[in-house]
Amino acid sequence: MKGDQTKTDPKQLNSLALAYMGDAVIEVYVRKMLIDHSGRTKPHALHAQAVDYVSAKAQCRFLHELMDEGFLTDDECNTVRRGRNAKSHSVPRNTDVQTYNFSTGFEALIGTLFLEGKQERIDAIMEKMFEDHPVEGSGQNE
Repeated sequence: MKGDQTKTDPKQLNSLALAYMGDAVIEVYVRKMLIDHSGRTKPHALHAQAVDYVSAKAQCRFLHELMDEGFLTDDECNTVRRGRNAKSHSVPRNTDVQTYNFSTGFEALIGTLFLEGKQERIDAIMEKMFEDHPVEGSGQNE
């Protein structure tokens, strides 16, 4: 962000704080992609479609795909593991604890990359997500 002179060291932050940051970054990517490619303009329709990408189940599934394909570096896998093992002390809604934990790991990864200024790596991960799971109505899956 412009004007932000302070650097936050992600290694010094709680994994849940990293996931909090990552959640916001993912949300912005998803909203931008949906507006650009879905053909939808009504907020309710956009929100309903966004759930396909930002829900714990979707993030867990996508994270497993990245790990199974060897797309993540060892450091990134360690960040995911750290985020996955964080104790949130809250009960997830609409999903099981394991799925929620993996989703938190994915969000922590994106939050860490954001705070490290690794925008190109976030771009690569998010582009892969949209390549593997095209936006409905984008023409990519026709």
